[in-house]
Amino acid sequence: MPSKRGSNQSLDGNAPDRCKFALLIVDVMNDLDFPGSEELILHSASLARNIDGLARKCRSHGIPVIYVNDNRGRWRSDSNSIFRAAVRSGSPGRSMAQRLRPRQHDYIVLKPKHSPFYATPLDTILQYLGTRTLIIAGLATESCVLVAATEAHVRDFKLIVPSDCVAGLSARDHGQALQLMRRNFQAGTSGWKSIDWTRLV
Repeated sequence: MPSKRGSNQSLDGNAPDRCKFALLIVDVMNDLDFPGSEELILHSASLARNIDGLARKCRSHGIPVIYVNDNRGRWRSDSNSIFRAAVRSGSPGRSMAQRLRPRQHDYIVLKPKHSPFYATPLDTILQYLGTRTLIIAGLATESCVLVAATEAHVRDFKLIVPSDCVAGLSARDHGQALQLMRRNFQAGTSGWKSIDWTRLV
C-alpha cells in the first residue's frame, strides 16, 4: 500500500535514528588487490586511522554511519563474505578492512557499480533518516568517491569530503578530484579534525 514519504518510521522493523547528517564510507571492505593500487596500499594505514577516527566521532554524536561497498559476487555475496575476502591471508587491504569493519548499528549498502545510489536502497535510507548533509570517506577519490559526491550534489545534499579520509590511485588524481568537488559542488574538503562538530549536532 502506498504511504506518504517519511510516514513509516521503520526500516526492516527497526526504528532508524533521525539525523540531518550521515557518514558514507565507500569501498573500504576492499582487498586492494588490483593493478595500480600501489599508492593506495602505501597510504592505507593512515587512511584507515583517519576514517576510523571520523567514524568514531560521528557515532559519538549520533550521526549514522553507512557503508557503501561494491558487490563483488555478482549478487551472490553478502557483506560478510565481502569482508572475509578483504581480510583473507595475504590481502594487501587486510589491515585497513579489519580496522574499518562495520559496527553493529551501522548501515551496509551493496552497490553494483560506482554509484552508491543506482540499484541500491541508499535513497530510501537517507529519506527515512532525514539526512541533508553527507560526509563522504573512502576509495577512490577520483572514481567512486567522486561519483558519490556528484550524485549526492544533484540530489541537493550538502557535502563534506575530508581530504585525509579519502585516497586516490595517485596524489595528482586525488588532488584534482578534491578541487573539482570544492569548485563544482561546494564541498568542504578540510581534514576531518577541522570539522566544526558544533554545527553538526
